[in-house]
Amino acid sequence: MPLYLPSPGHGRAFTAEHQVRLGDSTPSGRARFDAIARYLQDVAEDDANDAGWPKSIGWLLRRCAINVRQFPALGERLQLVTFCSASAPKWAERTTTITGDAGGSVQGSAVWVAVDTASGRPTRVGELFERIYSPSADGRRASVRLSLPPPTSQALAEARNWPLRSSDLDVWGHVNNAISWAAIEDELSLLDWLPLRAEVEHNEAITLGDSPRLASSPSDAGLDLWLVAAGRVLTSARLHRS
Repeated sequence: MPLYLPSPGHGRAFTAEHQVRLGDSTPSGRARFDAIARYLQDVAEDDANDAGWPKSIGWLLRRCAINVRQFPALGERLQLVTFCSASAPKWAERTTTITGDAGGSVQGSAVWVAVDTASGRPTRVGELFERIYSPSADGRRASVRLSLPPPTSQALAEARNWPLRSSDLDVWGHVNNAISWAAIEDELSLLDWLPLRAEVEHNEAITLGDSPRLASSPSDAGLDLWLVAAGRVLTSARLHRS
C-alpha cells in the first residue's frame, strides 16, 4: 500500500470538516497525534451513521498508521475525506486524508475488526458492507497481521509508569485508542524531532486494571515504544524520522 493513497475514483468517500482547537494542540501550536487519532475516529463514526450502518456491528481497532506531510496547526480548518481502502470477510481498512487551509496534510490508515456488539466477538462485515464500502477498495485485501517487534530487555528495564484515568475508557470498557497516541506524545516531549510517519498496533485491549508502563528504544526507523503490563505487550508503536 503506498504511503499516500489517492481518493477513490468510484465508490463511497465521505467528507467532513473540523477545526484544530486549543484542546488538540501542543504548546508549540501543532495538532497532537492523539487529537488526529480522534479526528480519524470521529469521521469514521460520522460516515457509518450517514451510511446507516447497523448498531449490531461495531468496530475494534487493530492498527493505525499516520503519515504526516505537514502537521495541522491551532485554528486551522480541516477537510477530512474517508473511504474503505481494503476489505476482508471480518475486517476492513479505512483511509482518511486530512487537508488544512494553512497547509496541513495528513493521511491515516486504520484496520478495524468487525464485532458483534452483543457478544463482542468478531463477525462478518456482511452484504451491506460489501455493497456500500467495498467498491472503493478496488479489490485490495485488508490484513490484521501485526509486524512491530517486541520490547527489548533494556527497554523493559527502563520502562516508566504511565497512569490511566477513568476518563480514558470508551463504551466498551477499554481504554480508547487515542490514549495510546497520547503516550506517543508524552515520549515526543522528550525528543528534539517529530516523526513523518507513526504506527500503532493494538496487541491487547487495555483496561484500568492493567497499570501499564511505557517503554521505548531507539530503532533504525527512529523510535519504538510499547505499553506493557505484567509481562504482556498491550500496545506497540514505531516512529519514523523519515
